[in-house]
Amino acid sequence: MLVSFAVENFLSFKEKVLFSMVASREKQHIDRIPKIKGYTRLLPVAAIYGGNASGKTNFFQAINFARNVVVFGSQPDSRIPVEPFKLDKSCKTAPSTFTFEFFAGNKCYEYGFSVTTQKVVKEWLVEILKTTEKEMYTREGNSITFGASLKKNEKMKFLFQGTRDNQLFLTNAISQKDERFKPLYLWFRDVLVPIAPDSRFEPFDQFLKQDTPLAEYITDALVGMDTGISKLGGEEVNFDNLAAPPELLQKIKEDLLDNMTFRLRLDPIGDRYVITRKDGEIQAKKLVSYHTDSDQNEIKFELKDESDGTLRMIDLLPAFNAISQPGVNKIYIIDELDRSLHTLLTRQLLESYLSGCSEESRSQLLFTTHDALLMDQGLLRRDEMWVAERDQDGSSDLIAFSEYKEIRNDKDIRKSYLQGRLGGVPKILFKGSSRKTNREDFVNG
Repeated sequence: MLVSFAVENFLSFKEKVLFSMVASREKQHIDRIPKIKGYTRLLPVAAIYGGNASGKTNFFQAINFARNVVVFGSQPDSRIPVEPFKLDKSCKTAPSTFTFEFFAGNKCYEYGFSVTTQKVVKEWLVEILKTTEKEMYTREGNSITFGASLKKNEKMKFLFQGTRDNQLFLTNAISQKDERFKPLYLWFRDVLVPIAPDSRFEPFDQFLKQDTPLAEYITDALVGMDTGISKLGGEEVNFDNLAAPPELLQKIKEDLLDNMTFRLRLDPIGDRYVITRKDGEIQAKKLVSYHTDSDQNEIKFELKDESDGTLRMIDLLPAFNAISQPGVNKIYIIDELDRSLHTLLTRQLLESYLSGCSEESRSQLLFTTHDALLMDQGLLRRDEMWVAERDQDGSSDLIAFSEYKEIRNDKDIRKSYLQGRLGGVPKILFKGSSRKTNREDFVNG
């Protein structure tokens, strides 16, 4: 589970901004708050609101960038694609810093790094115990200091000697098949799952198998949410006639072994294909939807004929199904959750997820949104709602609604937000208007 994330000097984040999933002392919706024995209560959900260009998507990009640096690393002699804050000359050459505190397995860690486009300036790993902290290692430039548990481990020193300037020590250790840091690496690779607005669900071959739990869940949800779809299915197509580059089709023929499955999406509109080889023959199926006409006959539709909202539902439902399963440890970070979705559908997704959360839950959902109708204390706690605000110097900040002292449990938080009293709304100036809102007067009461 994610405890906190901090970012500094990246995109619109100039100063250090801290985002926390630690629950406050309020009692609202307390029964659904996960608790890790001996530590604290962590929130199962967080919503980030804000106007256009306030920093919501940049927050998503910061987590996604840091994850990619850990998971995929960098090539020799290549630049690190970091983008520091551009509106201050002093930030252009300064490092960008990313810090995660999280639970991997039953242990809590703080892991962070500072990078420029040329090199890793600093990197550190600390295990956080119940009453103290245990340093694992601290890297600064071309030197590294190991904590007591690793100090005498000669392999660690050897691994660092082979770590490039533009490479994280953690990533290199994993690439050299060292198992010590594998739980941390797997947390970044498998637990932390960013979903961008144009992301598509990859394992859609599962939709073609009508008897799988996921296919049944997707079908029930699409029917229940009034999309008009009665089910999803597969239509056999000729592989050689696919509208794909000939070199791609040839490569698939060469690489695809018997009983292997290859997923292919040829256009951003919606068409998706599942390609398999059985007994030496290549078979291709296209994902299609079915609607029922007035005579109860099933009529086939191409996915590109479905609405943007329906396609968005098809791509999001597998994530909500995954985090709703007991014992699942996943963190989905969804940028623009409400994109192309009606408010009632978005709310239904959230309610279905939150209804299954308890003290034993270990999944989390973070999302950005413009939908102020989701700003409801009957749905979310104050500490689960954040606002992204752009300051006068162009930098972004994040603030939790729980920090606003005037917001009571019975307050219409949406009204205050839309009036501009909480920040995070566009600063629209009409000719002749002299009204200004002082957000600072509202924060501290």
